[in-house]
Amino acid sequence: MNFRVHVTGSTKDFVDATLPGLVSSFVASRITDQDPTLWGAAAEAESAIRLGWVESVNSSRPLVAEIDLLRSELHAQGVTRIVLAGMGGSSLAPEVIAQTANVELTILDSTEPGQVAAVLGDRLAQTALVVSSKSGSTVETDSQRRVFAEAYVSAGIDPSKRIIVVTDPGSPLEATARAAGYRVFNADPNVGGRFSALTAFGLVPAGLAGVDIGELLDEAAAASLELAIDHPENPGLILGAALAAGVPVRNKLGLVTDGTHIVGLPDWVEQLVAESTGKEGKGLLPVVLDVVSAELTAGLPDLNVVRLVDDAHAHHLLKHDRHEGEILVSGTLGAQFLAWEYATAVAGMLIGINPFDQPDVEAAKVAARGLLDARPEPTAPTFVEGNIEVRAQGVDLAGASTVREAISTLLGTLGADGYVSVQAYLDRIALPQAAGVRDLVARRASRPVTFGWGPRFLHSTGQFHKGGPAVGVFIQILQRPAADLPIPDMPFTFGQLIAAQAAGDAAVLSAHGRPVLTLTLTGSSPDLTQLFEAFN
Repeated sequence: MNFRVHVTGSTKDFVDATLPGLVSSFVASRITDQDPTLWGAAAEAESAIRLGWVESVNSSRPLVAEIDLLRSELHAQGVTRIVLAGMGGSSLAPEVIAQTANVELTILDSTEPGQVAAVLGDRLAQTALVVSSKSGSTVETDSQRRVFAEAYVSAGIDPSKRIIVVTDPGSPLEATARAAGYRVFNADPNVGGRFSALTAFGLVPAGLAGVDIGELLDEAAAASLELAIDHPENPGLILGAALAAGVPVRNKLGLVTDGTHIVGLPDWVEQLVAESTGKEGKGLLPVVLDVVSAELTAGLPDLNVVRLVDDAHAHHLLKHDRHEGEILVSGTLGAQFLAWEYATAVAGMLIGINPFDQPDVEAAKVAARGLLDARPEPTAPTFVEGNIEVRAQGVDLAGASTVREAISTLLGTLGADGYVSVQAYLDRIALPQAAGVRDLVARRASRPVTFGWGPRFLHSTGQFHKGGPAVGVFIQILQRPAADLPIPDMPFTFGQLIAAQAAGDAAVLSAHGRPVLTLTLTGSSPDLTQLFEAFN
């Protein structure tokens, strides 16, 4: 077995009570047979066109040779660097695959102009661009494609030799790509983006970067039979039941990397689980933690912890009765992808939601597009302290005159079952240390805290923020770009795009009754010192 789940405590009690019903109802084999009736009549139409992922191991096999051949052709042209333009499900799996294999793959999942310019200015002559979008209409990805195509032409490079497209058949992107002569990989339209790790979306960029994707598929294939059979030791059923254990009370899912060889898996799991389950006022909120995060020792009654380990570490923890009540998960990367997909489908069934739709993701996109079209003047800040402008929606800052006081006012609205979402619309290449804000907020709030780079989280946890339980409070961190970057043949720039995305999401959150505090860093070179002091 190359995927294992160990459960203890009250979680095990729930799993033991739930498994017989899952087995007798043939849940595992019905998922494998792509039975769309498992999630209720209201979900049936969507489920009927979203279960292709169960066949992805076999259907993706022909891609291995195609990708190997294209990689050789690119190498012959002097290409040694792959950039992936993709958001959410189009980028998170390839990022995990490449990091785990220790292979360079540059992920461009931002519209921050400094970050885009930095990726664009690095070894362009040796770079090929993979443009991944299931819908083919993702504004971030389209903008990145446009700016790269223009840069290639300016450098005397034929874009058709350097741009590779992954998209669903019949999408607007496919039409554009074929007209431009780009190499196109069509993905299975019956696989949702967050379930697409083992399809062309995960395999093309990772394989072109140099990962042995045949081995990844072998790992998934080795787990597939065990995940498909109706048996109480099916690890997909066990994990799915464990995820649902205690919902709605225990609806925060702490994801801890602790001794596994896999790098970055919680970020992929976060999107899969949050976007699949966070709707109709229900859901599981994944919280990416490390082994010393404050949440793990805070005794939070609504936090269910999943610890990603290797087999030896799992054995040690179980032998010494460590981490009682936690879910211990170990396995190869390919097996993890497939098992978590099964488990999420099972958990959705147990929670009573459709795990395959994302009804609230579109709202922020529509709001951002409206702001780009109308181009309103920025609202005046409530106040300014040093290099930080402070604005708020849905929270009264009348008594606050400092950033620290504004943060305290927001955190004061947290309920006993609440969470904090920190959203950094920043250049994560230039300012990776900004992620440290998460730990400061967690220690101060004594509640679960998520951290997301904007705008990529909009394609991930953004669904849960609007569709899940209305218990979150939100902190946006923005930066005033030192230099903007135009988008060819578009009436807006990257700087205007990311500003509209942040403002649009804040407006939608506020309309859903979620309080939002927006902190904008000014100055040509953002200094995080004041920000960290305010959060500390």
